[in-house]
Amino acid sequence: MCNLHSIIPLYASLIESCSSAKNLKRLREIHARILTVGITHHDFIRAKLVSSYATCAQMREAAYIFSRTNRQSTFLFNSLIRGYASLNLFRQSLAVFRQMLQEEKQYDGRTLTSVLKSCAGLSALYLGRQVHVAVLVNGFSSDVATCNALITMYSKCGDLTTARRVFDKMMEKNSITWSAMISGYGMHGVADEVFRLFEEMLAAGVLPDGVAFTAILATCSHAGLTQEGRKYFKMMEGRFGLRPGLQHYTCMVDMLGRAGHVEEAEALILDMKAEPDEALWGALLGACKIHGKIEVAERVAEKVYGRSEELSQLAT
Repeated sequence: MCNLHSIIPLYASLIESCSSAKNLKRLREIHARILTVGITHHDFIRAKLVSSYATCAQMREAAYIFSRTNRQSTFLFNSLIRGYASLNLFRQSLAVFRQMLQEEKQYDGRTLTSVLKSCAGLSALYLGRQVHVAVLVNGFSSDVATCNALITMYSKCGDLTTARRVFDKMMEKNSITWSAMISGYGMHGVADEVFRLFEEMLAAGVLPDGVAFTAILATCSHAGLTQEGRKYFKMMEGRFGLRPGLQHYTCMVDMLGRAGHVEEAEALILDMKAEPDEALWGALLGACKIHGKIEVAERVAEKVYGRSEELSQLAT
């Protein structure tokens, strides 16, 4: 028995390494070994397995092992709640949170952060406000991650006033905080606040991240601010060393396409370092259809689908 107890930390460490690398195949191999060794009854091992399977997006396995665990700790509940939320399975995430409350388990800031993400995903403003009360009552209002989640939740639920109130009251802000508030204004088309807040962020010495630029470029696209969009897109890599991702190129193609600069949008895609996906080509084809750019549509269709004649009709 002594030998079994001595190998538990070793296997726990192995499970954690699989979680960090999101190596599902290796995790299942180690799980099989654990079954052979006979330590699956140990709650510490089960907790690690639940967390790792949830991290690897295997919620069926995570939920099963959770149900077989005798002492269901806050850590275990958090693993499931976070796992479901990360896969956009928001109702399942909230169902586990309700179970946690019914069983009178102690929740913490990490619990509420994931719950707020689920509230945002479901636009559940009433529940989100209740969670906000729990944040205040339990003294989590100084936690940056929790406040960031509150800003995102209120923004996605359409309550920008409260989102901004949370933002303004924060004593400490990180790049995620600024990006969350900028994105909030962006998703509701408040262009002036998007640009103003971006400048305030830079003045505060906070470097913008890819999320902030996605919000800015999307705002430029929806507001028809083509020149400003070009400026911010160049600023990403030229000033801040951020390599644009697919979401940034998609915003730019959408913006240029709306403005009728279809050839420029095509050239941008052909020059990009990342591999374009069908959604990006689809955005360009949509612009071709709006502006009747048959030649561009034929080139795009040939590249993506290998049949230009059939799909060039999309542009007519």
